[in-house]
Amino acid sequence: MSSRGRSNRRVVYETLRRKVLTLELRPGAALSENELAAALGVSRTPVRESLILLAEEGLVQVFPQVGSFVSRVDPQRVADAQFLREAVELAALEDLPAELDGEVVEELEANLARQREPGIDLEDFFALDEDFHRGLLRLSGHDRAWPTVVSAKGHLDRARRLGLYEANSPRTFVDQHAGILAAVREHDLPGARERMRTHLREVFADIGRIQERSPELFASNSTAPPVRRNVVVWE
Repeated sequence: MSSRGRSNRRVVYETLRRKVLTLELRPGAALSENELAAALGVSRTPVRESLILLAEEGLVQVFPQVGSFVSRVDPQRVADAQFLREAVELAALEDLPAELDGEVVEELEANLARQREPGIDLEDFFALDEDFHRGLLRLSGHDRAWPTVVSAKGHLDRARRLGLYEANSPRTFVDQHAGILAAVREHDLPGARERMRTHLREVFADIGRIQERSPELFASNSTAPPVRRNVVVWE
């Protein structure tokens, strides 16, 4: 494959993955290689290859003779990703040095200030949330573990976004971040761990509420193909 072909596939993959994770392509939505290729201005080949990669991550399901669909959010995959994330972030707190890096602490405080901006766009908040948690890992010298966590939490991130959009305000999460950082700065390890654990497990309550109201967004039988009703494209 030429370097241009590899570049095309990477761009298409990253574009489609972002649209799945941000819920622009909703759980259960039907996908068409032809329509996606036309919307992205590429051939069907990088689209097909990208859908295969997304299927390997569990974000897309491909049913022969039926079609491709955005995977519904799988609560078990959410729980697995949450288990991994919690293990990494709580372990990192155990490795915090006696003297915290002042520059990183200042960056975290600035991050919190941006999170508190009135009317903040929820996707902007989500990006700040990710940076905040990676910054906490930097304090312990383990920020290189973050990409591994990110690669495993596709279903978790969709569930987190569903909860964020349902609340329509990040205020609760901002307050939790502030509490975690305060405990870290005070070297209150038990308090930081408890606040972090509570914060990270918030997603399970979100799933329970949203699943009751919108069960079609969640996986119930991953082997059964969805019903193809429409093709998803965007302007």
